[in-house]
Amino acid sequence: MNVQLHHVISDIMGVTGQAIVRAIVAGERDAATLAKLRDRRIKADEAEVAAALQGNWRDEHLFALKQALALIDAYTAQITECDGKLQQLLGALKGHALPEIGLGAPKRGTPAKNSVRFDARAYLFEASGVDLTRIPGIDTSTALKVISEIGVDLARFPTVKHFTSWLGLCPGTKISGGKVLSSATKPCANRAAQALRMAAQALRKSQTALGAHHRRLCSRMDKPKAITASAHKLARLVYFMLTKGQAFVEAGQDEYEERYRQRVVQNLTRRAHQLGFQLTPQETSSA
Repeated sequence: MNVQLHHVISDIMGVTGQAIVRAIVAGERDAATLAKLRDRRIKADEAEVAAALQGNWRDEHLFALKQALALIDAYTAQITECDGKLQQLLGALKGHALPEIGLGAPKRGTPAKNSVRFDARAYLFEASGVDLTRIPGIDTSTALKVISEIGVDLARFPTVKHFTSWLGLCPGTKISGGKVLSSATKPCANRAAQALRMAAQALRKSQTALGAHHRRLCSRMDKPKAITASAHKLARLVYFMLTKGQAFVEAGQDEYEERYRQRVVQNLTRRAHQLGFQLTPQETSSA
């Protein structure tokens, strides 16, 4: 059809794209009329959208567009049915009541495109008694994947080490003759561990204590190892929240940096004392 709608709209599956495509399939051909269907949030004005909708409207292309739209609607119906079944199963796991003050606003205002079409965060809280999405890097989709794989009762894992070992996120212990041959994690296809690794990657730009910790790991080791180490830390937080029922409290990036500085100073002071020296603090000018 030679229509260049994708040049003025970033997401054809969005509100504006779907409205225009469905109008075209319904028989509308006037570019100015189609451009009036644009959402007010679209940066391109009506004239730019209308210019991108100048096409030849060949019958074979319109037929292919109609078939593609019907296929999208069929998949959407299947996804909606799947969301309804998932909501029903999560409702059966309800064992806790929501707090009177509610769960508060989610971390991100706009839900992900592949997120479920119901308030899964509330259902997950009612099933587990904690809000895993408060952990930086873990959104509703990640929490749903983790809970679906590990459940809400972790009594089968006596300690957090058993839990991280089952996930395949703990360091390996390949030792021969008292010598450590390898400390790499063992290959594992655990879907919960994969979800936590994806969550760890999201910490790269997070202005939180976990984000600062992940960036510090990336500065002293290669990225895959840093992601596994951060996923291991997330797994520990998930274990303690589910077993102890405690809410996650974000310490903040500044507090993490201050604690790291204190640890560095303590280590330097101890090392200097062993060598017969004494550290003297020195004030630095702000200029």
